[in-house]
Amino acid sequence: MDFKAILRTFLKIILPLAFGCLLLWYLYSKMDIGEIWNVIRKGVRYDIILFSLLFGLGANIIRGLRWGLLIRSLGDKVKTSNVIYAVLGNYAVNLVLPRVGEVWRCGMITKYDKIPFTRLLGTLLIDRVSDTIMVGLITMSIIIFNFDFFRSFFAKNPALLDGFQSMFNSIWIYVAVVIFIAGIWFIFTYMSNFTLVKKAKSMLQNIWDGMKSIWLMKRKGLFVIETLLIWTGYFLYFYITFYAFDFTRDLGVTVGLIAFTMSSIAVAVPVQGGIGPWHFMVIATLMCFGVKETDAAAFALVVHTVQTAWLGLTGLFGVVALPFTNKEVPVAVNE
Repeated sequence: MDFKAILRTFLKIILPLAFGCLLLWYLYSKMDIGEIWNVIRKGVRYDIILFSLLFGLGANIIRGLRWGLLIRSLGDKVKTSNVIYAVLGNYAVNLVLPRVGEVWRCGMITKYDKIPFTRLLGTLLIDRVSDTIMVGLITMSIIIFNFDFFRSFFAKNPALLDGFQSMFNSIWIYVAVVIFIAGIWFIFTYMSNFTLVKKAKSMLQNIWDGMKSIWLMKRKGLFVIETLLIWTGYFLYFYITFYAFDFTRDLGVTVGLIAFTMSSIAVAVPVQGGIGPWHFMVIATLMCFGVKETDAAAFALVVHTVQTAWLGLTGLFGVVALPFTNKEVPVAVNE
C-alpha cells in the first residue's frame, strides 16, 4: 500500500473514528462507570428497545420507496427491492466510511438497473435536501415553542455557539467562497473547449436532470406523505426507547422531540454512526431536563449501541441481498 492510499484511509476512516472515540472517552472518563454499568445491567427494558428497532427499519424501507419514486419520475425503471436494499446497505457503508454510503448506493443502482450514476446523484441530492428541510422545520418549531431550553442549553455549552459564530465571523470564509465561485466561472467561460471541462458540463447536466425529478414527479403528494412517514418513524425509533428507562419514561413527548432533534443535528457530523457527537447531544439535553449525568450517559450508550448494531445488521443484509436478488437466470439451451 503506497503513502497516498494510507493517507486516504487515514482521512476517511481513522481520523473521523478517532475524533468520535476521543469525544466519547472525554464524556465518560469522569463519570462513575460502575453506576452506568449498573443501569445497563438492571435498569433497562431491552424488549422495548428491540421493539423500537422496527420503526427505524420501517423508516429506512420507506426512504428506499421514496428514492425509487424520484428515480422513476425521470422515466427510468428501477426495481423496488434494489432501492430498498441499496438504502439499507448505505447505512452499513457509512458505519465504516462516513458519507461514502450515499455514493455507494448510487453505484449499486447504476450497476444493477443501468441508470447513469450522475442522474442518480441528482435524485440523491433531492433526497438529502428534503431531509435537511425536515430537520430544519422540526428544529425551528422546537426553538420557537421551547426557546428557554435552547437558551439554557447554549448557556451550559457556550463552546458550541462560540465555534459556530467564529466560523461566520471569519473573513477568510467569505474570501474562499468568492475565489471558488470566480474560479468556477472562469473555467466554464474561458476553458469550455477543454475535454475535461466538457465532461464536467455533461456530468453537471446529468446531476441537474436528476435534481429536476422533484418537479417532474406526478405523485408529489405521495412524496410528501412518505417524507412525513420517514421522520415519524425515526422519531418513534428514538422516543419509544424513553419507556425502557425509569428516569426517561415520564419526561413526555415534548422532551422526546427536543432530544430527537438534538440527536439528529449531531448525526450531521461526519463521524461513523455519529459516535461521540450523538452521545454528547443526548446526554446534555437529558441533563437539562433533570436526568442525572450517569443515567443520561447510560441511556445514550445503550440506545446508540443497539441502534448502531441494528443499522449494521440490516445494512449488511442489504449489501448481501443486492447481488443475490440480481443474479441473471441462465437461459436453457435446447440441444
